[in-house]
Amino acid sequence: MSLKLKLLRVQAGLTLEELAQQTELTRSYLSKLERGVSTPSIGAALRIAKVLGVQVEALFSESHEDDPVVINRAPPASSAASASGAARTPRLVSGTLPGHKMVAFVVNPTDEPTRNHPMSHHQGEEILYVLKGSITLQLARRTETLKAGDSVHFNSSIPHKITSLGKVPASVLLVIAEGKD
Repeated sequence: MSLKLKLLRVQAGLTLEELAQQTELTRSYLSKLERGVSTPSIGAALRIAKVLGVQVEALFSESHEDDPVVINRAPPASSAASASGAARTPRLVSGTLPGHKMVAFVVNPTDEPTRNHPMSHHQGEEILYVLKGSITLQLARRTETLKAGDSVHFNSSIPHKITSLGKVPASVLLVIAEGKD
C-alpha cells in the first residue's frame, strides 16, 4: 500500500499534513503508512479513501483493470504468523477492481481494552462472518457475542467494534458494501 497511498495523495494534490487534517489521522501515522511501516485499520483506510476521492480498494489494488477475474493468493505462512503482529493486519481478499461494489477483508481482532480501539462507523453495510474463535461485536450500546460460524449483517453507520474473546485468536471475514454520500 505504501507507494500506492503516496501516489494517490500526490495525485490529489495534498501534502501529508493536509491529508492528516482532512482524515483526522496523525501525520506520523500517515507517514508510516506511506513508508510501509504500518498497515491501516479498515476505518482509517475508509477515511483516507474518502478524502482522496477513491474507492477503498484503490489503496490496496495491484490488479490489472482489464482482467475481470481477481485472484488474491494467501500470504506465505511465515508472514501470517510473524511475531511483528502481521496476523493482526486486515487482509484484503476481494474488491480490488474499480466498479466493484463490495470489499472483503479477513481481520484478526485483538482482545485489547476498549479504550485502545475506538468504534468505527461509515456509510454502507457490513457483513461479519466469524471464521475462527469468538468475538464481541459492539453496535452502539448493544453488545453481541458471536462464535465460529455465526454471522451478522448491519448498517455500518451504526458505531461498531469487534473484540476477540477467549484463548483462541479470532478470525473474521468482513464484507463492506460502501454507501454513497
